[in-house]
Amino acid sequence: MSEDKPLVLTEEDEVNKLFPRSPILTSQNAGWDGISFKYMFQPAYETPEVSTPLGHSIAIFTHGNYIIHADRKLDGRFHRDSVVGGDIVIVPANIGHKAAWDAEGDFIILGIETKNFARAVDESAEPEQVQLIPHFATPDPLVLQIGLAIKNVLANNTSGSRLYAQTMVNALTVHLLEHYSARKPKIKEYTNGLSKRQLTQIIEYIRNNLDKDLGLNELASLLQMSPHYFCHLFKQSMGMTPHQYVIQTRVNRAKELLLMGKYSIAQIAFIVGFANQSHLNRHFKKLFGVTPGKVRK
Repeated sequence: MSEDKPLVLTEEDEVNKLFPRSPILTSQNAGWDGISFKYMFQPAYETPEVSTPLGHSIAIFTHGNYIIHADRKLDGRFHRDSVVGGDIVIVPANIGHKAAWDAEGDFIILGIETKNFARAVDESAEPEQVQLIPHFATPDPLVLQIGLAIKNVLANNTSGSRLYAQTMVNALTVHLLEHYSARKPKIKEYTNGLSKRQLTQIIEYIRNNLDKDLGLNELASLLQMSPHYFCHLFKQSMGMTPHQYVIQTRVNRAKELLLMGKYSIAQIAFIVGFANQSHLNRHFKKLFGVTPGKVRK
């Protein structure tokens, strides 16, 4: 008698229904194109076997140093994992996975759409050209730090977080391609940054769209580049990441508007693309050492 096939999940909401508790944090309404992020705190439990064509899934365990035992089935193979904080489990798209664990703990589930994953380094690549290898629990400090950084930005600033989230997930994707895929990507080395024309085009676009929730894929596509190379070349040219440059440009524009005295601080925060006045205050003080209110006075 053949084994039952995994339950195929085709909607993001279906992932939440696998667990007894709702996510503490979710990116579902954050507009993070091609990225799904959930921060969970779940009791001992057992999930059914599932697979999804939506994207590759990375579980990042954040419960600390104590061991949680998990009987796991992944891609038809069984293994008893002894999971500690900092371990990750990699479940590629369309691969069956089920688990039963014996203690309460918190973890992140990060989903990356297959198309975005494939084109992180090569903008012309197709999903079927990239083979991510399933992995039972294995420690990866870099993936843990990226997961916690994304969790922090989601907790503090859901609105306007798309560029940062996509930048971090792109870095994570390149790492996964280099260390957990069947064929490592060819990473080209560039040393001269963006051309003057390209840099002018991107800077003008950013300055003309400060009020929008800018995304990494959107900026990279303007120059017909992969997100990885765009970030790399932009930083060579400007000495900072695209996300850092956008924040700096927003703060500088906010200062100009403050000195004009025409708008309230809350209005200025909205005009330059910050989520709220508090978000503007934090970045303004970090760059100038004073709050917007003191500049206005």
